[in-house]
Amino acid sequence: MPLPLILGIGAAVAGVAGVGTGIHGAVKMKEANDTMTEAKTRHELNIKKFEKQNKSTTASMDSLGKLELDILHTFGEFSDVFEKIQNRPVFAEYHKDGVKLPTYDGEKIKEVSVGAEVLLGGLGGAGVGAAGGFAAAGATTAAVMALGTASTGTAIASLSGVAATNATLAALGGGAIAAGGGGMALGTTILGATTLGVGLLVGGIIFNFAGGKLSDKADEAMAQAMKAQKQINKICSYLKDLRALSDNYQKSLQSVNELYTMHLTELKRVVNVWGHTDWNDFTDEEKRITENTVLLVGLLYNMCKVELVKKSTEKNGINIINQVDAQKAMEDATRVTNNITNKNIA
Repeated sequence: MPLPLILGIGAAVAGVAGVGTGIHGAVKMKEANDTMTEAKTRHELNIKKFEKQNKSTTASMDSLGKLELDILHTFGEFSDVFEKIQNRPVFAEYHKDGVKLPTYDGEKIKEVSVGAEVLLGGLGGAGVGAAGGFAAAGATTAAVMALGTASTGTAIASLSGVAATNATLAALGGGAIAAGGGGMALGTTILGATTLGVGLLVGGIIFNFAGGKLSDKADEAMAQAMKAQKQINKICSYLKDLRALSDNYQKSLQSVNELYTMHLTELKRVVNVWGHTDWNDFTDEEKRITENTVLLVGLLYNMCKVELVKKSTEKNGINIINQVDAQKAMEDATRVTNNITNKNIA
């Protein structure tokens, strides 16, 4: 067979082989690109899911934290009125139906009221999550700590770091989504530069090689997206549970606060409007109002002291939602308010 014919046949065979290999490479490139696109889309949806749940939980916790601080701040009003009552008895520790409230301590009540005022004054510049941080750590404790801080800004900065939503976040990654982009561009350039015969064969081999590498990168990106999804689902489940507890706790706290506000209003009327300042001159009804108000102050003090979130003992662990203590506080609130309401009816 003449040499030119042999070379021609060889070139033709090489061309066919190159086309076959190139097509295989092109298929792998398309599969890799599809995988990368799916991984990117999946990750973006995961991030949106997290951001939505995080925003919802943070708003709920901030609302609870603000309510707790507002309640603690009103203790100043109560203290001003209560201290005017002369010859009042010592209000002993309340211990009934499994509910234990401490003996009334006027100094602690004043401290927490002033501390709450300090924190409320600094919330405006503290950003989202700060008030929720106080609810997570126990607003009563945070208010007392605030008194020992030189400036409001420092108090906010040092105390709001315990915000539950800040402490639960893990590294979500996402960088792997962009990995392999250069390789894809390289493969496309090589494909465009090869057109005939042996050149197409070489191009096909390189294309196939690039496609294989891209497949590895695409698989890596998908694995990272799936790993991030698992992390995000875990965090979103945590945030959802925290939001549910926060909402329930706020309802319970608000119910007690409404009863307390009613009693505080009546007590202020007795002392400030009617001028009754000697316990010995109080009617049974006036004594009952006073005793109930003191009891409700102790209950609210305890409720605002509960840490809704306990710090994890693991280095990078998610903090623990304090369901046990929160549930106990809500049950105590129901028992005490029912007891007061029933006595009022009687």
